[in-house]
Amino acid sequence: MSAERPRLNETLGRKRQAFRHWRGQRPFWGGLLTLLAGIPIMYIPYANLTIGSLTVRMATTAGAGSLIIGVLLVVLGLTMWFQPVSRVFAGVAAILLALVSLVVSNFGAFLIGFLLGLIGGALGVSWAPGKAVRSEDEPGEGGHVVGPVVATHPAPAAGGPGLGNGLDDLSGTSPTNGRNGRHRAG
Repeated sequence: MSAERPRLNETLGRKRQAFRHWRGQRPFWGGLLTLLAGIPIMYIPYANLTIGSLTVRMATTAGAGSLIIGVLLVVLGLTMWFQPVSRVFAGVAAILLALVSLVVSNFGAFLIGFLLGLIGGALGVSWAPGKAVRSEDEPGEGGHVVGPVVATHPAPAAGGPGLGNGLDDLSGTSPTNGRNGRHRAG
């Protein structure tokens, strides 16, 4: 074994760390459960159960609807993975499709797909990206602001209203003119 070639454990460790980082940047478990919800909803309405010489079909009149719902749930699970910005839309759509599958696809493929879709959609909606934790030993800028900046005590507008500094928007709702949304009659 040469010194240039990394060990198998080191390579697997780096790939595992890269996967953990990728997984932490998106609603991974919500996407996985939503993806898994589509499989029984797609499969069970087209399945044949054979007991001896007796064949039982699970088909419903809305077999195509079951297939469409299952495919959409798989696509929404993949959307949660690869487009985490649209996680709220994908989660709400997954919840709605899981509810529709109760009626269309054998009680949501015997409640398995329904429950997986409901939980996966809820995880997708409720997931929020984490904030990076910085230790105190790390050098960096102090007072780094993350998120929207809200002025608690805005400076008064100099020179009159409508200067374009955002503190007075001429609607009567600015805290600098003291009206706070109450207009004078007259």
